[in-house]
Amino acid sequence: MDHFALIDGELNAERTPLAAIAREVGTPVYVYSRATLSRHAKVFREALSALPKVHIAFAVKSNPNLAVLRLLAKEGYGADVVSEGEMNRALAAGMKPADVVFSGVGKTRAELIAAVRAGIGQFNLESEEEGVELSEIAVALKAKATCTLRVNPDVDARTHAKISTGKAENKFGVAYDRAAGIYTRLSELPGLDMRGLAVHIGSQISDLEPSRQAFLKMGALMNALRAQGQTVTHMDLGGGLGVPYKADDELPTPADYGRMVSDVAQNWDVTLMFEPGRVITGNSGVLVTEVVRVKQGTTNPWVVVDAAMNDLARPAMYDAWHDFAAVKPSGETVTANIVGPICESSDTFAMARRIDAVKAGDLAIFRTAGAYGATMANTYNSRALVPEVMVDGDKWAIVANRIEPAAILAAEQVPDWLD
Repeated sequence: MDHFALIDGELNAERTPLAAIAREVGTPVYVYSRATLSRHAKVFREALSALPKVHIAFAVKSNPNLAVLRLLAKEGYGADVVSEGEMNRALAAGMKPADVVFSGVGKTRAELIAAVRAGIGQFNLESEEEGVELSEIAVALKAKATCTLRVNPDVDARTHAKISTGKAENKFGVAYDRAAGIYTRLSELPGLDMRGLAVHIGSQISDLEPSRQAFLKMGALMNALRAQGQTVTHMDLGGGLGVPYKADDELPTPADYGRMVSDVAQNWDVTLMFEPGRVITGNSGVLVTEVVRVKQGTTNPWVVVDAAMNDLARPAMYDAWHDFAAVKPSGETVTANIVGPICESSDTFAMARRIDAVKAGDLAIFRTAGAYGATMANTYNSRALVPEVMVDGDKWAIVANRIEPAAILAAEQVPDWLD
């Protein structure tokens, strides 16, 4: 459920007309609904209420906007981060260091040092080599680094190949059959407090069975470690629960997910950790765009909008679907291609899709753009960096300014020897 709906024939974010935001801020612009974010945060937490000990850390990579993070901090969420930059954003938003989980396969030495100094709550180690380096850092800083070992269970999440992370050929985690030995060796290193295991098999998960199989394998590994005398008090089950990108998509709900986890892990006697991202933010945002022109095509007309692949990269990267809707629909529809102005054929949002009929100057939206939208934006073709707005009922605020090409140009210099 989201809070983007027609009121008197015009699309609103909660009780704010999207056209009013477009007039003030310009297009393209991301618009987030506070009510949707809060609702999704509560629904996910309630879905896990049957579990005795739970820790939830929002996957910052899905939407690192400071206002979004502040809202989720108020909802009691911690942060799952994959860089020092994300860690600093989470802390700036008011998330407690103890509630920050540092994931990611390529943590640098500088990042590890910064995270130890910040006192973050958990490192998800991706390799034995990373654990050895972290041990050296923790000892040098006279600190203790609390850790889990991320394991690759070799389970196919049945999602897009580029967002699958749990198969043997993926770069994440340590091989399942080597995990017990690595965990034991890391447990013996000074400066490390090994307290559990972590797993994450992919993003936009639409079938819970692969997750169930991965969690069962992790439970077996947990029992094997305990039988060897190792301590396991925390099991990090990651995130990845999908969201409906099409109006008629049927995906597992957080409640479905909670029941599955409860069934698998009810006797584990651990703190269960979760890192939801897209399921919290996906449907909380839209990308508002203006139609530049509609030109005749060989088969279908081309609807050229001012949003582009640099603003919303998912269609170009993953052939991802985002529903397209007119802000003031006339009731008429047309089969058309929707494209942006970037000088790339991949700057295409939809081909031969039935959409609301639009003309030059009309406003439209791409739905379900609150996750992996603005955070993946760039300035290709020397375009501005897209702004972000948050709505709360009938009020709204800019939560990230548009960064104009002139500001980006001002950060560059021509060396004297080129004069």
